[in-house]
Amino acid sequence: MRVEFHRFILKKQTVSTVCFFFALLSATSVPSVAQSRLNRPPPRYLQLGSPNQETGAEILRKVRVAGPAGGYYLEFELRVLPRRGDEFRIPGCLWGGRNIDGPVTRMQLGSAKGGPGGVAGENRILVQGGPRPSAWKWPAASGTVAVAIDDGALFTPLAGTDLTAFDLQMPFLFWKEFVYEGITRLRGRPASTFLLYPPASIVARRPDLAAIRVYLDPQFNALVQAEQLGENETPLKSMRVIELKKIDDQWIVKSIELRDETTRNKTRFTVTTAALGLDFAGGLFDPGSLSNTIRPPVKTTRVGE
Repeated sequence: MRVEFHRFILKKQTVSTVCFFFALLSATSVPSVAQSRLNRPPPRYLQLGSPNQETGAEILRKVRVAGPAGGYYLEFELRVLPRRGDEFRIPGCLWGGRNIDGPVTRMQLGSAKGGPGGVAGENRILVQGGPRPSAWKWPAASGTVAVAIDDGALFTPLAGTDLTAFDLQMPFLFWKEFVYEGITRLRGRPASTFLLYPPASIVARRPDLAAIRVYLDPQFNALVQAEQLGENETPLKSMRVIELKKIDDQWIVKSIELRDETTRNKTRFTVTTAALGLDFAGGLFDPGSLSNTIRPPVKTTRVGE
């Protein structure tokens, strides 16, 4: 059964969008109004007067703790749709879960099919979310050991797509400086809107990134859209949920679209196979294990049309 998001009534077993983006850990930060900076856009309040910021902080806290029970495994395809040139596709798979530091995702990408710009052989990446995010990649130019990804390299496209480690990690949901803008409607559903400001470590690497605006489902604590904004709110990149699918009595994100608003190139992330409620061995999300080949679960479910 195909379900378009704008017609979808979420259930409490929803696997949060925040998991392909998928699981999040709680954090206890309260909103801190950003200090005035020339490149930081002011909030656009969606009702008369400033919305209650404590209410907004509670909404954001709930999104940070949302996610599936147990670990999960997904096989997917990245369909790259450049504005000019031929499209191509890259197969991949990921394992997701949660450790003491927060949500964690291990992803591997195969070789491109049908066009240029893909990876040569297999590439693997590990991203740690939460209040203290980090990321690693393998293989590395320095050898067979996984190497850490710095804040600048977080924004480097993976395998010629519009997907980055930053998109997987989604650290902006834990940024301390944010403003709750209120409730709007997005594709027919109410959405809590936030403007989040990057910390100094990100600003130093991406001075063009002024803020990120996110749209959250206030009832089911799901991220449905995120927009990277430049100076004067110039859109830089967007991510939005396209489609959901029910697997084992839980709804998962089936399709997400990433769009570079400058080049107008797009990448469509589509899940083809899934397994939920898994119990992974402790070393799966260890950076040192990225060089090890991991077998997929024995039992998986095909995510059809």
